[in-house]
Amino acid sequence: MTSMIFYERTVPLNRERHQNLKLQANPDFFSFAANTNSVLLADSEFPLALRDYPIVFVGEEGGPFTAAALVGINDKENVMLDASGRWEAGTYVPAFIRRYPFILASADNDDNMTVCIDESSKAFATDKGEALFGADGSETDTLKNIVGFLQLFHAEMKRTTEFAARLGRLGLLTSKVINVQGNGTTQTLGGFWLVDQEKLAALDDAHMLALARSGDLAWIHAHLLSLANVSRLASRMDARRAAPAA
Repeated sequence: MTSMIFYERTVPLNRERHQNLKLQANPDFFSFAANTNSVLLADSEFPLALRDYPIVFVGEEGGPFTAAALVGINDKENVMLDASGRWEAGTYVPAFIRRYPFILASADNDDNMTVCIDESSKAFATDKGEALFGADGSETDTLKNIVGFLQLFHAEMKRTTEFAARLGRLGLLTSKVINVQGNGTTQTLGGFWLVDQEKLAALDDAHMLALARSGDLAWIHAHLLSLANVSRLASRMDARRAAPAA
């Protein structure tokens, strides 16, 4: 899964080029995320995300792995959005979604991160909204807060990748498919990895203690508990199918 999905025209944020750019809230703001069924998720988000989403691991055989939240059953269908682009009320919105239309980017093998924006985003305007730069070209508090959020998310995703790598080295991640029952049909949801509970239970005391002390065991349990949300996604999908008929 690429971190650049949703972005159509990504350019570095520039205080001269974007001097008059303003960020505005639109009722249909989340419509950019309509065509995906999963988004990357940082481990620090697990306690909130497990209430609404199945948390899985994504990657190729042998790694690298990272974590993701499933927001739909079918490919390119986000069931957390309504037809007008509003996220379902009362549910957690992952940071991967909330950072748009901003992103930190770097060149290959370069640790220097640059704040970039999707210039095509409808969240930007020049006539109204919160300014990114002051009249003197200085960063506004709005932009400073956004940059801080981007840096924190980047650091937490790096930590999440390291966490997933440890699970991979311990042989705990297993490629799985889930059969989803809904509306009289069975759908197969696959392409991800889950922690194998039997392999977890078989770990020796030293490895189990290390997982507990590092905090990894808490994230593992959150992941396993979250899988009960697959049925909730199926129910939301069924509701979307029934809405046009109603």
